[in-house]
Amino acid sequence: MSSVVAALEARSPAKVAASVAPLAVLLLALPYAIDPYQTILFTYGLIMAIAALGFNLLLGYTGLLSFGHSAFFGVGAYAVAFMVKYLGLGSMELFILGAIAASVIVTALFGFVCVRYTRIFFSILTLALSQVLWSLAFKFFWVTGGTDGLRVPTPTLLGVSLGRTEDKVTFLAHSYYYYVLVIFFACVALMWVIVNSPFGKALQGIRDNETRAEFVGIQIWRYRLMAFLVSGVFTGLAGALWVPLNGLTTPDILYWPFSGEIVFMTVLGGFRTFAGPIIGAVAFNYLKTYAVGFTVYWQMFLGVVLVFLVLVLPTGIVGTAGQLGARLRRAA
Repeated sequence: MSSVVAALEARSPAKVAASVAPLAVLLLALPYAIDPYQTILFTYGLIMAIAALGFNLLLGYTGLLSFGHSAFFGVGAYAVAFMVKYLGLGSMELFILGAIAASVIVTALFGFVCVRYTRIFFSILTLALSQVLWSLAFKFFWVTGGTDGLRVPTPTLLGVSLGRTEDKVTFLAHSYYYYVLVIFFACVALMWVIVNSPFGKALQGIRDNETRAEFVGIQIWRYRLMAFLVSGVFTGLAGALWVPLNGLTTPDILYWPFSGEIVFMTVLGGFRTFAGPIIGAVAFNYLKTYAVGFTVYWQMFLGVVLVFLVLVLPTGIVGTAGQLGARLRRAA
């Protein structure tokens, strides 16, 4: 795993491809090595990894901490639910297109307001706007279903109704897993290109020294808005993929604690690294699932884990692993 992380942080695409190939093969064979429940649980982790990747473009590469990314996740989820209920659609490809379009609109509106500010002002604005969406979803229950939510049946994948030829568990543990895995690989490759492009380097320059970046001709507001837009679209896409797997969308995914979970995932893995949000999202998904099954005080347990991370592992799982690997190499 450390070699994969090191390669992802490198600049050579050949090194990245060579190190990631064994991991890709492992992921392709995963449904045949573990039981369906574990496969579905891992699929949840992959979906949340897409959301964390988008969030990390703001936090790790642009230096903006958002407490409102649940809004974009919820927009993607509700876009799918509305397309099922009011348009009678059942194609996953149409769901994705609709969710991306809705995410672009909402993210552009939020970004136009928020990116003019930084630090705590930016964070509070994103939190406030996400709470507005949560309130709308909660109050307009005749449209959104309120706390009862909106159900989303098994969709068709690439125009094929696979869910009718196999039971739902098999569909989610195999067909839908591979569908999500392909999109996950595409999102990881796209984000890697973005953060290593001149645009990504400009974002890092803004993060490190906004004044100096402005002096060299970088248009701060425009770059932040574009980063905000890309981040929101990634998160909205994750919401669209999450709904068919969950089968139900409710206002809870728009509420601020869900934004906190996205922050937790990124911090857990390491927000100053590329692979950190991916590993953090998968690890958090398992951590939360087993914590909920282990104790009714699972929120307190996760809080203790977060405090431990901040005090002992401030660079997250990936950052700490990289530091230990560097020390071992120097010692050798």
